Amino acid sequence: MGLWETRVVPHIVDRSCGVAQLDPLRARACEGLRGRVVEIGFGSGSNIGRYPPAVTEIVAVEPSDVAWRLSSSRRSDSSVPVSRVGLDGARLPLADTSVDTGLVTFSLCTIPDVAGALAELRRVLRPGGTVGFVEHGLSPDASVARWQHRLDGLQQRLFGGCHLTRDIPRLIESAGFTFDALEQSYLPGPALSRPWGYLSVGRAAPS
Repeated sequence: MGLWETRVVPHIVDRSCGVAQLDPLRARACEGLRGRVVEIGFGSGSNIGRYPPAVTEIVAVEPSDVAWRLSSSRRSDSSVPVSRVGLDGARLPLADTSVDTGLVTFSLCTIPDVAGALAELRRVLRPGGTVGFVEHGLSPDASVARWQHRLDGLQQRLFGGCHLTRDIPRLIESAGFTFDALEQSYLPGPALSRPWGYLSVGRAAPS
């Protein structure tokens, strides 16, 4: 990875994915979290402050050292202890059935082995566990989807492998999860923003 991806992209993601407009969606993704939580793609800690009182521990998986440093002040202020346990969502250094719930926000678009990461989430969840998520992805509108496919290569090159064309609900279902809740909509804004603004937020449990 070059300097752009390792040094610059984490700052861009911190700014773009940390905007206040996304706060309500992050809060909904965190609903139902409890106990020991594995958070895949922890980033700069934008979900801190939105964990429910039932959460006792966050074990964070974050490949970027820069993003982890950016999260330092948020972690220091967190009422929930946060520890970094791994770098790769597709290879979690956690035992089977060792976490109560999981969380992934704005990361399934980027993880190279997204099927492997979802399989790992399923493996480490205890019975009755769920995964909360909010992700951008492929629009059902043909005109928007065409632009997503046109822009996808450039998006990946500029933003650390981020895809515009991943069908998030289908990926989650294909990994053996069933939705307890799922809402999909565009973020408010001009039509030009729609290739980046089709979001899925919800909660899923192993089938």
